[in-house]
Amino acid sequence: MTRLTNKTALVTGGGSGIGLAVARAFLEHGACVAITGRQETRLRQAAESLQAGDRLFFYPADLAQLEQVKGLVNRIEQQWGSVDILINNAGLNVRERTVRELTPDNWRLLMRTNLDSAYYCIHAVLPGMLQRRDGLIINISSIAGKRASPLGGAGYAASKFGMSALGLCLAAEEKDSGIRVCNIYPGEVDTPILKHRPQPLTPEQRQKILQPEDVAAAVLFVATLPPRVSIPELIIKPTSQFYL
Repeated sequence: MTRLTNKTALVTGGGSGIGLAVARAFLEHGACVAITGRQETRLRQAAESLQAGDRLFFYPADLAQLEQVKGLVNRIEQQWGSVDILINNAGLNVRERTVRELTPDNWRLLMRTNLDSAYYCIHAVLPGMLQRRDGLIINISSIAGKRASPLGGAGYAASKFGMSALGLCLAAEEKDSGIRVCNIYPGEVDTPILKHRPQPLTPEQRQKILQPEDVAAAVLFVATLPPRVSIPELIIKPTSQFYL
């Protein structure tokens, strides 16, 4: 199947978890994919596992640094000419999640990684999309960006609420420009971010929550719809998880 042939995608946080699963799904459907993140070794291992030849490259970058984001996007444009699809997936959480425990340094870390990086990537790719009057931006937020709770923590929820607002505002502003924006809100997913949970999940619990490929399937669904179709928000959660 080649529903994304001639499309170029930038996947942030592409070295593991949801980002890696999205990259794999997009490559299987014909896209050219650039994956990025801060850990070069992890990106290299991911690229080796994907085995996609010249339709894939990795580019280490700290997406909280605007100049590094610009360098990344310039590299993609030199290689393939455009960024047609941006997947803002990079994110993290900290173990100390209550407001009592949350330090100013960790607050800034959460905002820069989860929110600033999404804005910087949008800022870098949007001019090209506007020029072509075509583009898709998918923000991987979190149920914590719709329903704040102590599980995710105040800082994480605030950063994800911010990402959600960013996506919704952009979609409204550019609805007549051919730019589509979708916020996806996953519930609990079995990814490396779980190692920072205050209470570790058991193997049995991990089997019941979402897997990265489940979220990737939702991303692929949004990405392969015709340009006349826009999905502003999509919530995906484990069957056993509350959503109230």
